Amino acid sequence: MAQENGRIDARINAAHAVLHELLDTPDRGVPLDIAAKATCVLVVPSFKKAAFVFGGEYGQGVATCRTRQGTWSAPAFVQLEGASFGFQIGGQSTDIVLIGMNHHAMDDLLKDKLKLGGDASVAAGPVGRDTQASTTELANAEFLTYSRNKGIFAGIDLNGDVVHQNTADTEAIYGHDVAFAKILGGGVPVPPIATHFVATVNELFRRGEAHRASGK
Repeated sequence: MAQENGRIDARINAAHAVLHELLDTPDRGVPLDIAAKATCVLVVPSFKKAAFVFGGEYGQGVATCRTRQGTWSAPAFVQLEGASFGFQIGGQSTDIVLIGMNHHAMDDLLKDKLKLGGDASVAAGPVGRDTQASTTELANAEFLTYSRNKGIFAGIDLNGDVVHQNTADTEAIYGHDVAFAKILGGGVPVPPIATHFVATVNELFRRGEAHRASGK
């Protein structure tokens, strides 16, 4: 169990590092206008895409949502899976960030399996401090998606990929299988190993709100 918790701790730390870099490079990251509207944040560090003629994608990460009290929930552990086809050889690993943009995003995350682009509208997110989700596609998307490679954030197409709960990691951290609804709704306290991750999500949201309030 200690080894399992250490692996999950490392994943949370990796997700925290992704968000910290996002905060440190606002001109190349998630726009503050979008951060201010965020209802959920899902981070999958080292999302792997490997291919030989046909490709597969797989990653494990953590998600948190804004509760009715205005705080950010304890982390829910997720898996992101997909498949891509085409003449591809080789493999790559990238960090993935999904930003939920409305209350439907949390509702969709509560599903047993959430198909991006099917169950929930999704679009590659814009980047830059002052960029706004002004197009119809971006404005209507429930999730905006980003990838990070070599410190550079860019929008990414995740249509067709599936998000579902990682039951094994949930049981390892919380001691038993806890429903997504209870975790993301604020029904469990934030475990000590995740306080820095949740605090960084809150800081991203706070900066976004301050930016929007300033009118800049």
